[in-house]
Amino acid sequence: MWLTLLYSCTGGAALLYALYRWVIPTAVQYHGGLALIWHDVIVERMLDTLTQSTRPQRLLGAVQKNATRGDPRSVVQAIDQFCRQKEWAMNVGDEKGCILDSVVSEVNPATVLELGTYCGYSTVRIASLLPPHAKLITLEFNPDFAAIARQVIAWAGLEDKVHLIEGASGDWIPKMTEQFGVKTFDLVFLDHWKDRYLPDTMLMEECGLLRKGSILLADNVICPGTPDYLEYVRSSPRYESQYFKSHLEYTKVEDGLEKSVFLG
Repeated sequence: MWLTLLYSCTGGAALLYALYRWVIPTAVQYHGGLALIWHDVIVERMLDTLTQSTRPQRLLGAVQKNATRGDPRSVVQAIDQFCRQKEWAMNVGDEKGCILDSVVSEVNPATVLELGTYCGYSTVRIASLLPPHAKLITLEFNPDFAAIARQVIAWAGLEDKVHLIEGASGDWIPKMTEQFGVKTFDLVFLDHWKDRYLPDTMLMEECGLLRKGSILLADNVICPGTPDYLEYVRSSPRYESQYFKSHLEYTKVEDGLEKSVFLG
């Protein structure tokens, strides 16, 4: 009887582990809504409870364990490895990250604004490609995320190139010229709350922070999606837009980046 019970418990545990580790993650690879619920709600909360830590803290631990201090590319690789093999996280990711890299290299910006730092993954990708004396301002609403991002950026050796601000985008965008001496941005990377893409873009226009030729690059325009923003930049005569088809970070779900050139 006890042996049968032991076998049953062992078999049940093995089944649950298989479901958690392989079956469900594979099943949600092709469905955006399910992927976000599974990874960003269920798994994250479970691991937070079990480990008494947060996902950003675990991500930072992976960087400190596996990345070479002062080497931005190794920091990016350590985060990608963590997100593909250990735990999904809402970075721009390796696939879309290559598109981001190409746009940064093409623009060669002197002034960059990033809306949504999270743990600093895309900040590191951008800052590592900037020319000398370029200015990158990154804005994060969540102070806990900002604290982790500062350590990730410092581990990459890029703290001198990055100015990280904590607070709401709607509060800080009007202060950019006064506080940081920025007249216009060459490149803006939007990767924060999706319902803020459009109002923050219009706010940047009102504040005169976009010049003719300024580039807006927006992530997650398909999943979770930013339909109002897409309609605006694609229909407005003030922009020339191009969609770069890709996938939601670390999944097979369609997502992409929208690159919009401000025409004045």
